[in-house]
Amino acid sequence: MNFALGTIPFGTTVGMDETFAILDRFQEAGGTMLDTADNYPFWVEGRSGDESELAIGAWLAARGNRDEMVISTKVGARPTVPGDRTLDSAEGLSAPAIATAMEGSLRRLGTDYIDVYWAHIEDRSVPLEETLGAFDELVRAGRARALGASNVATWRLERARNVSAAHGWTPYTYVQLRHTYLRPRPGTRLAESGHRLVSDELLDYLAAEPDMTLWAYNTLMFGAYTRPDRPISEIYDHPGTTRRLAVLREVAGELGATPNQVVLAWLMADGIVPIVGVSTMEQLEEAIGATGLKLDAELRARLDAPC
Repeated sequence: MNFALGTIPFGTTVGMDETFAILDRFQEAGGTMLDTADNYPFWVEGRSGDESELAIGAWLAARGNRDEMVISTKVGARPTVPGDRTLDSAEGLSAPAIATAMEGSLRRLGTDYIDVYWAHIEDRSVPLEETLGAFDELVRAGRARALGASNVATWRLERARNVSAAHGWTPYTYVQLRHTYLRPRPGTRLAESGHRLVSDELLDYLAAEPDMTLWAYNTLMFGAYTRPDRPISEIYDHPGTTRRLAVLREVAGELGATPNQVVLAWLMADGIVPIVGVSTMEQLEEAIGATGLKLDAELRARLDAPC
């Protein structure tokens, strides 16, 4: 299955029994990719940011299946001040911060390596050479197998890859950004300050860089495609959204699928790895159903028609 399971609520709002059940079903269905971070969910009162990694680590230990899973975790956005619910005290991407964070993630996950290790946010206070050199050391030591950048500007991604190439270091080959079927209104600002949206420039860049893979988060917009109680964000408030939603619902009806499933199938058809956060078994089953959905050229053309 070419989607990653988002794990932010695991071990907190999703209890351990349900967490184990969801992870068991995900693996049973062929899923391998688990996406977490060293700070999930620090923004919730009473949480430290350890919880998601600890929950995954407990499941891996109980099932003895570490080498069957692709573990993705991140460094850079964990608060260094206890109780801070903002990014004001984020650990950042200095070499010491990266080394310390990796130790913590390995310990919580109960593993000695991370499959995809991400810079969670940009840290322009640290030279790229320092950050990228520290990441490369982790790869050479066998602690990270591949590297990615999350919430990064396209020009910074390109610059980072050039720096790594110049030094013979392991480059970023993954990028993680917020992306969905609807297109945002130009010039809009996200309410979530740490998030960055996929841009046309980034998609153009990826098309020219075959070694790069995009992992997309918030793909289903907190349930807004299908739940009346979850309004669509105002960043999508423009006439093109009305047309895209109409086509999305038409295609879903023709295929006997849900709009969520069509969105996920549309992303996967372009080689994008959607990160699907679930808190119930029903949500997971819907996502699994999307993997069998095939969008032919005519359907994709309709979905991609200009707004």
